[in-house]
Amino acid sequence: MDEVKQIVSNIKKGDIKPIYFLMGEEPYYIDRIAEFIDKNVLAEEEKGFNQMVLYGRDVTIDDIVANAKRFPMMAERQVVIVKEAQDLSRTIEKLGDYAENPQPSTVLVMCYKYKKIDKRKKLYKTVAKTGIIYESKKLYENQVSDWIRRVLAGAKYNIEPKAAQMLVEFLGTDLSKINNELEKLKLIIPAGSQITATQIEENIGISKDFNNFELRKAIGSRNEIKAYRIIKYFSQNPKDNPLVVTISLLYSFFSQVLQYHGLSDKSQRSVASALKINPYFVKDYSEAAQNYPMKKVSQIVGLLRDADVKSKGVGASNLPQGDILKELLVKIMR
Repeated sequence: MDEVKQIVSNIKKGDIKPIYFLMGEEPYYIDRIAEFIDKNVLAEEEKGFNQMVLYGRDVTIDDIVANAKRFPMMAERQVVIVKEAQDLSRTIEKLGDYAENPQPSTVLVMCYKYKKIDKRKKLYKTVAKTGIIYESKKLYENQVSDWIRRVLAGAKYNIEPKAAQMLVEFLGTDLSKINNELEKLKLIIPAGSQITATQIEENIGISKDFNNFELRKAIGSRNEIKAYRIIKYFSQNPKDNPLVVTISLLYSFFSQVLQYHGLSDKSQRSVASALKINPYFVKDYSEAAQNYPMKKVSQIVGLLRDADVKSKGVGASNLPQGDILKELLVKIMR
């Protein structure tokens, strides 16, 4: 995020490079940088003749180079944005010759999503010298809640930890999807407000009482009645609550509880740092560790591995999702 801010800041100051090669697994920031260049490098009256968008599936490297070598018309620069450039992965190294001596009046933006170019080869090395290479890395699940908080803070909002966790568990680590939902919330909720779990439920459709976060919490606190109620809800709404996601999140939780057992310093700050979680959730891990000794947690991790195999149809005779979860819950809590 800091690197993106620096790129944007430099462009605003007029420090504009002839090539921006944007690559990596997370498309969100690739799109944001390309969008910023699209909207801000040229004045509106200059764009008609001097700004074009190409698509990797429709062009060749030779086409891109030919367009990049053109001179701008009645403007200082021209902008060439190549979207879905990963479709040119087989021939992308041919761009290395142009990158050695790029047209100074052209801003060439390559949006190379879900992939990376080889850092050992000519293209990477030449672009690194003459332009900007930005690698957009996929965030880990435990980093996304912090990302949500930072994005909202920039727009003068804050969010309850539970509400942020609900978004992560429902939408995963796809920043574009999460951002779309945040934009919807910002249209409804005034700036300066705190976004709550109730507002997430009312406006996005994620149940604040029947979700993986609440299931994890119920199991951790040995609240069998609540856990069974959530599992029943999941079995009635399998499309919104896929079994593989539930098992994955429970596996992650109990793996961290196992790690918690091994910590010598169990202060809130130390635990939050070691487990890479928000300090707000430390009490959930502490409670689970009290309810499940280390030996039992190790058994639970094994049970979750078995349930994961069953959820994929191996040795389960196509058991319904609800039955696998109920069997799992009985074995965890007995």
